[in-house]
Amino acid sequence: MVVKPLVFAPDAMLSRRTRRVRQIDAGVRKLVEDMIETMHDANGVGLAANQIGVPLRIAVIQIPEDEEATVLINPEVVRREGEREVEEGCLSIPGYQGKLKRSFKVRVKAQGLDGKPFRIKAEDDLRAQALEHEIDHLEGRLYVERLVSKEQLWKIGEREEDEQEPDGPEAAPSVN
Repeated sequence: MVVKPLVFAPDAMLSRRTRRVRQIDAGVRKLVEDMIETMHDANGVGLAANQIGVPLRIAVIQIPEDEEATVLINPEVVRREGEREVEEGCLSIPGYQGKLKRSFKVRVKAQGLDGKPFRIKAEDDLRAQALEHEIDHLEGRLYVERLVSKEQLWKIGEREEDEQEPDGPEAAPSVN
């Protein structure tokens, strides 16, 4: 397994829709292993293939309570329900977080490394957020395009500093 270099915004790779995987072969399996290793090395909960410069519809997600990463090949959101505001960051936009709207419930269909189709549901949690975030990457969208407003993007650490200033503006909730 190899840690791959991350692609950072505004690299054009992040704004292009990725291509479907036609065949799951040894090259795809190696790519997935490298993606998982890269995600772990960067302390992320998800990674899309285009974030390491590969324009294929592959994403991996591993939230803290998961023992293993979930591999999503050719994932598609098949249903969204509701809406909620979340704070979110991205390995491709280091040092920043923002407030945006995501679905309350999300259902996704994808293929696993074995090529078999599967479905995954998530509701009002980090998994739901990560599914939408990574599939957005595969569609060529970054989370900053979904911000509630441009003022809802901040450098990590700025909000904590605002909370410590007694005469400063009213601070937003602390960054997760």
